[in-house]
Amino acid sequence: MMKGQHDQRVRIATARMGLLFCIFFLIACGLGYPVLNRFDPRQTPGLSDVRTYAALVTGTASADAGHVRFRVLVPWLARPFYRCAQGRFATWDPVMFGLLVADSLLVAGTAILIFIMGGILGRRLVNHDVGRSAIGIVGALLFLVNFAVPNLRLVGLVDAGEGFFLLALLWILSAGELWALPLIAMLGTLTKESFVPFSIVLTLGWWFSTNVARHEGVARSRRFSSSPLVWIPACWVLSVATMIALQWWISGGFVSPLQFGLALHRGDSYFSHFGRSLLDRNLWYIFLWLLPTSIPNLTRLPKSWTIPVGAMAIMAFGLDAYFGGAPGTVARALFSVAGPILSLSSALFLLPIQSQSHEAVGRSGK
Repeated sequence: MMKGQHDQRVRIATARMGLLFCIFFLIACGLGYPVLNRFDPRQTPGLSDVRTYAALVTGTASADAGHVRFRVLVPWLARPFYRCAQGRFATWDPVMFGLLVADSLLVAGTAILIFIMGGILGRRLVNHDVGRSAIGIVGALLFLVNFAVPNLRLVGLVDAGEGFFLLALLWILSAGELWALPLIAMLGTLTKESFVPFSIVLTLGWWFSTNVARHEGVARSRRFSSSPLVWIPACWVLSVATMIALQWWISGGFVSPLQFGLALHRGDSYFSHFGRSLLDRNLWYIFLWLLPTSIPNLTRLPKSWTIPVGAMAIMAFGLDAYFGGAPGTVARALFSVAGPILSLSSALFLLPIQSQSHEAVGRSGK
């Protein structure tokens, strides 16, 4: 009897999660609709990489695309939707339709993970079910309405994939399901090469926080069901091996990760580039409201989340300075690594305001 009730609760929870994913997916599609026939990101300054991703979707990418042609997962995911759309959707661009669907799936997946992690956070901080679910819902919606999602995630770039797999990595570590790390490592590396250093820093930061800050209690009973000292190095090795194999398959020759990384160096003065990155308007469009509303409650989040995310944020500035990234590059990277967690912290800031407003309205109505 108890087993049957448990199975029924699991089915109901799964159905609700599926419905929520569909809603998030449709929201993302709506936010990204302009790329179908309002403007062409391939002709937009600052979005030039979209041309390469579109060529990967159609199978026409050339060696001139450089390292961008190794970011294959999102274009592969977009390809069946592109083929389905050819000649069927009137004025909609079939290539951009495929990329929009692929990016929307990944954005919706990220929103679902934010919702789930909001539930984990809610169990630590809130005593009633409504409050627990509210943190996740508000956090996911704040993520979706951020400037970065419609303007950078849903325009044919691959950042939606990198952000999703980095958050999935953090969620898997928090849940203690370390056996899934190699799979995420492979998929993340196929999405974007910067996933490799980010994932190494993330897993190191998580290991440090869970071994030094042992007062954290997220999924404590399951966290060490598998040895981190086995699965985390395996994750690193598989990421690097996947990158080498992918480049060998596409370019036809072996390129060492060190050689590949050195070839990407275009930075001039680290300090001057850092200054330009801080003044980049894309950075402020994304974080102008997100940082002030999230900082007050960051200490309420598990250190096993904030320490890895903080370490990745520092690395994002370092990589941007090393690569000499174009304007907007560091903003996109920072939102990939920190956007979901900051959205949850921002939800903790906004929810009490909403409760206090209801109480004030109730008192004034008496």
